[in-house]
Amino acid sequence: MPRAKQYWLMKSEPEEFSIDDLARVVREPWTGVRNYQARNFMRDAMKVGDGVLFYHSNATPPGIAGLAEVVSAAYADPTQFDPDSDYHDPASSPEAPRWQLVDVGFVRRFKRLLTLDELRGHAGRLGDFALLRRGNRLSVLPVSAAQWKYILSLADKA
Repeated sequence: MPRAKQYWLMKSEPEEFSIDDLARVVREPWTGVRNYQARNFMRDAMKVGDGVLFYHSNATPPGIAGLAEVVSAAYADPTQFDPDSDYHDPASSPEAPRWQLVDVGFVRRFKRLLTLDELRGHAGRLGDFALLRRGNRLSVLPVSAAQWKYILSLADKA
C-alpha cells in the first residue's frame, strides 16, 4: 500500500530566501537547519512528493507565502563541512554527517500572504497547529491533512 502524502511547514527569512527566490530557481536544497527535531523531520519523515507550506519568518508581517514540495530524499547538508559557511559544524564529518536536508521545489505563490495573525484568528479550525504554539521556534513543522486543506481554502479566498 502506498504511503499517504504528508505535509509540512518550512520557515525561511525572506531576506535570506523567499518564495520568489524559490520560484526563480525552481528547486533548492533546504540548507542550514541546525535543530535536531527539524533535522529528524527531514531525515526520517519527509518523502518526495510531500507538500510544503512556505512560511516567511522574521518578516513584517510573517506568514505563509506559497506552496512547495519535497523533491529529494534526505542527504547530508554540505554547509556543515564548509568552514566559510555560517552553518559550518566542525564536529561533523563527511563520514558521519550530523545535519541532513531535503530539496524543495516551487509549486505556487499564494495570491496573498496568509499572515500569522490571520492564522491565529482561525486557531479553532486549525486545532493543534504547531505554528501557533507559544514558544515554537522550529523551522520545520508537521501539518495535518485537515490543516493543510483548511489553509489552502484560506489561501484561495481573494
